[in-house]
Amino acid sequence: MNIHEYQAKRLLRDYGAPVSDGRVVLKADEAKTMAGEMDGPLWVVKAQIHAGGRGKGSFNEPEAGDAGGVRLTKSVAEAASEAEKMLGRTLVTHQTGPAGKQVNRVYIEDGSGIETELYLALLVDRVTSRIAFVCSTEGGMDIEEVAANTPEKILSFSIDPASGLSAFYGRRIAFALGLTGNQIKQCVRLVSQLYTMFLERDMEMLEINPLIVTDKGDLKCLDAKMGFDSNALYRQPDILALRDETEEDPKELAASKHDLNYIALDGEIGCMVNGAGLAMATMDIIKLYGAEPANFLDVGGGATKEKVTEAFKIITSDPQVKGILVNIFGGIMRCDVIAEGVIAAVKEVGLQVPLVVRLEGTKVEEGKAIINNSDVNVIAADDLADAAEKIVKAVKG
Repeated sequence: MNIHEYQAKRLLRDYGAPVSDGRVVLKADEAKTMAGEMDGPLWVVKAQIHAGGRGKGSFNEPEAGDAGGVRLTKSVAEAASEAEKMLGRTLVTHQTGPAGKQVNRVYIEDGSGIETELYLALLVDRVTSRIAFVCSTEGGMDIEEVAANTPEKILSFSIDPASGLSAFYGRRIAFALGLTGNQIKQCVRLVSQLYTMFLERDMEMLEINPLIVTDKGDLKCLDAKMGFDSNALYRQPDILALRDETEEDPKELAASKHDLNYIALDGEIGCMVNGAGLAMATMDIIKLYGAEPANFLDVGGGATKEKVTEAFKIITSDPQVKGILVNIFGGIMRCDVIAEGVIAAVKEVGLQVPLVVRLEGTKVEEGKAIINNSDVNVIAADDLADAAEKIVKAVKG
């Protein structure tokens, strides 16, 4: 789960990390009042969406202006005007894709004098199963280009959970970032604060970009991005309360409410599979036969008839879907349960596109009998290759 920058700044402040004063604005008529509560002389107006690259982004609507999603202003009135231009408009960045995201809130923040822009992040290293620090002297909007073109400018290392974090790691980061004097002490303190927050809040990723050295020589977290382990949210109710469902794909949101693992893609063939590995293989073979998958959908090993029905509804709600492939290898999951769910779903929501079903494993004969004895128009398949070939042929006409 991701949160907005202003929410991340609030968490950073709770842990003592240095951030600027700021106000979130949900309605245009509140912007002037909110901006007036800060001292200035500079106010930064930031669009709040769950995507990076806001500073280099652009709005679809000319009324929003062409200055991107992060704007520096020099008066309360100007800050309010820029906030009003952004609210309700669609911001397109390299992470949103061409459809963009609607800006439903903006963050007005005190401007900062910037001497240097740096980069600092924590994440879960899947290779070592440890928390890793990543830092660079090349912070700011071009960090992706730095990673691609000059990776030697990025330092990363993981923390041994047995020994934990020590001041040594903070000093190591400080020296790598070229900090001196009191900045080193500030860096050691900040690294400790971020590491503690990462652990206590069950985070997957915490990115400070940029971490700046101000014109007064102090460190400050100028921007922040945070992602949380969705499987641990049951013990983080205050974090779960920060969830902004308007930022999520409606189909993915519906799937999460039924414990379905669903990710929307750009193709035309909807997939319903049990098991992540089999789902990946199914998507691969669809591509091999010349089409594109419309989703990743793993109904899991213990899916019920009701869950399968909901999964089918989610797939058919996607207007891009021109055909559906159900590929089930019954182990824990029984083929007859899948068959009952598919039949129930088709009768409830209707079937407007070709449907290919491949069943194998536990209760497979019972599952095939349920489908064969129904009045649903289903194309049967003997194996995965046969299923992929048939659904692609049906979709391509």
